[in-house]
Amino acid sequence: MEIQDQNLEETQNLEVVLEPKVGTIFESEYEAHECYATYAKAKGFGAITKTSKKRNKVKSNITYGCHRAGNARPTGLNPIKSHPTPKTGCKAHMNISLQVDGKWMLNSIELNHNHEMDPEKVKYLRCYRNIPPHSKRIIELHAAAGITMNKTIASCVIEAGGPDNLPWIDKDARNFKDKERRLRLKEGDAEAMHKYFVKMHEDNNDFFYAIDLDENDRLRNVFWADAYSRELCKEFGDVVTFDTTYLVNKYNMPFAPFVGVNHHGQSILFGCGLVSREDTTSIVWLFETWLSCMHGSFPNAIITDQCRAMQNAISEVFPNAQHRWCLWHIMKKIRDKLKSCNEYKAKKTSLKSAVYDSLYPVDFEKSWADLIKQFNLQGNDWLAGLYEERHRWVPAFVKDTFWAGMSTTQRSESINAFFDGYVHSNTTLKEFVGQYENALGKKVQKEEEADAHSLNFQIQKVSPYGFEDQFQQAYTIGKCKQFREQVGQTIGCNLTIGPVVNGISQFHIEQDILVGKKKIYLKLALSLFILMRSQQKLIAIAGCSRVREWCARI
Repeated sequence: MEIQDQNLEETQNLEVVLEPKVGTIFESEYEAHECYATYAKAKGFGAITKTSKKRNKVKSNITYGCHRAGNARPTGLNPIKSHPTPKTGCKAHMNISLQVDGKWMLNSIELNHNHEMDPEKVKYLRCYRNIPPHSKRIIELHAAAGITMNKTIASCVIEAGGPDNLPWIDKDARNFKDKERRLRLKEGDAEAMHKYFVKMHEDNNDFFYAIDLDENDRLRNVFWADAYSRELCKEFGDVVTFDTTYLVNKYNMPFAPFVGVNHHGQSILFGCGLVSREDTTSIVWLFETWLSCMHGSFPNAIITDQCRAMQNAISEVFPNAQHRWCLWHIMKKIRDKLKSCNEYKAKKTSLKSAVYDSLYPVDFEKSWADLIKQFNLQGNDWLAGLYEERHRWVPAFVKDTFWAGMSTTQRSESINAFFDGYVHSNTTLKEFVGQYENALGKKVQKEEEADAHSLNFQIQKVSPYGFEDQFQQAYTIGKCKQFREQVGQTIGCNLTIGPVVNGISQFHIEQDILVGKKKIYLKLALSLFILMRSQQKLIAIAGCSRVREWCARI
């Protein structure tokens, strides 16, 4: 019986990937479409109807093709803001024609494609996504009952036996709908959570967990990371953000995620902890446990808030890592620290200018000294403390380190916000750990969706240069968008070289700015500034920040 079942399964798989042949006869148009769609899904591309011709108001000729057929066209006046397009001019197709007897015959077929394909990601293509009537009914009933969409989707995932078994994604459910606190540690939770961790480790030996108990065997700190998070850390763990402030006022045990960013620019988890106290001892335990989990792979850079306990712990556990304070948290305190002072707005403007407009440390030193002297701020302890630690947060001092596009702990906060859809004020500790698995599964699905999106779509070029083609082949859509913005800004800049006096060169930069929705461009003179050549480097000594940032890239 087992041999027969195996042979049957192999036969079915063979039929799925069977290539259509010229001369094949189909009983109906539907049968022909299903044949091509089944083949397309097995190969990893989407099947669409390219053309359909009629004779006497009856379909007589149909051409099915790849979803990447056709050429990309601008979707707006500004190509930099255009949406990703799947079009690559793919010529793959299958043509059928109606016969006299009412059947359809395959006339011609092209099986070669000009792009990559992945059968594992094909389920994310629109042509294969469909919400069945039963799921639609659940969405409608839950919406009427006031149940959140996250819970509705979760129930559908459970019913289907996992997100991979759903023929639709979150976006489809939300589009369909548009159209039609405290973490409590209960008695027995620690034991139940430990059993859960043991079970997870038995299911996968790469699941890691650690529980820290006090002298009375009470739960003090917890850390865990699944196999997927540990693999992600190998690839993207050179820059990590760590933040415990977001949930500290919401839960008794602060949630402490280790967060990074992947090749799509998405926030990813490298493991999570729950700590009873935000002191140096607890943070050191958490850092050492995480380091052990990641096989001693030290991060090159780490971003935190201004927490002395974290600073001490990082110095002890990650002595060679570049430690950066979250710039957003610091700048947010300006109002509280300086609001009561005279000339608050002028001080705030000068402070921000010193921080954001300083391209080099010497520029910041000068601007800061001018700020302190101009507003007589020599006795301000807050500013004095920031200046002493300027190498931890001022962009001019940390710009030489790779930060993966992160300058704040916002990544950690976005992860916390992501968990808000899974935990609430009555969530127990054991339930929280269980919900972590569900939330992480959703993050994995989002990354797979982005992989499929990058595989089947591409960003339109904004220049005729070949380097954009290289970036399209090497980078994901998320990173190509960032690169395209830089290309667009550079194209709009016009550099005019002025006279050279005593070894000093003068330059003038103008930038083309799109005004309104019409094709009207304004020639904007950004600044007239002076550059001095020193050790074969261009050093800006005057001018606005945008010009100086531009200068730093040439």
